[in-house]
Amino acid sequence: MKLVKPDLSGLWTKICVEDDMKSFEALYHALGAKLLKFSVYYVSQKEVAEEIVSEVFVKCWHNRKESTHVLNPETYLFVAVKNQSLKHIRKYTNVHLVELEDQQEFQFQDGTDPSKELERKELHLKLDAAIDTLPPQARIVFKLIKENGMKYKEVAEILKISPRTVQTQLFRAITKLRIVLGSYHELDHRKSSSNDLVNLVMFLGIIHYFLVFCRQF
Repeated sequence: MKLVKPDLSGLWTKICVEDDMKSFEALYHALGAKLLKFSVYYVSQKEVAEEIVSEVFVKCWHNRKESTHVLNPETYLFVAVKNQSLKHIRKYTNVHLVELEDQQEFQFQDGTDPSKELERKELHLKLDAAIDTLPPQARIVFKLIKENGMKYKEVAEILKISPRTVQTQLFRAITKLRIVLGSYHELDHRKSSSNDLVNLVMFLGIIHYFLVFCRQF
């Protein structure tokens, strides 16, 4: 059954106008995990990201009466989390971007071979390693679009860049991932893992052309 996306604007209105705590809790459940992962892209520590996200939500509740002008609460919260994460980075300098465990990684068909699961895990590690080679901005753009399904315009508003720059960074990310994963394929002599890598590289190519023609600003 397809999950229905909650009406975030409606929840926001109830929070700001009616002081509705249940709507506030619903908003947190809808966006909390996404915002946590987004913060980790910057600060690298899950515990720190949890504090940042919690602080942002607490401030939103305290300032709710002054926030009725917000039309897109999702973008508003992403920007707030980004700003708080950057503030933390400025305070603590030696920080590197890392990736949390992803429950929505590319999936492949299971086979009857028990070693298939191990090979798939190895492939996911290769994908994570390939993503980690991307420049910071390209990496964040790729993750926001891939994991959160955001449009160019939404990502542009969050990162304070133009939609065209978002598109350019995404294409650069996909191109580099195809190159890196292609090199893994050349070094991998095990047929099953190689086939999965080929599938993934082809999949990234399909994403590239799909986004060129179908993604709306």
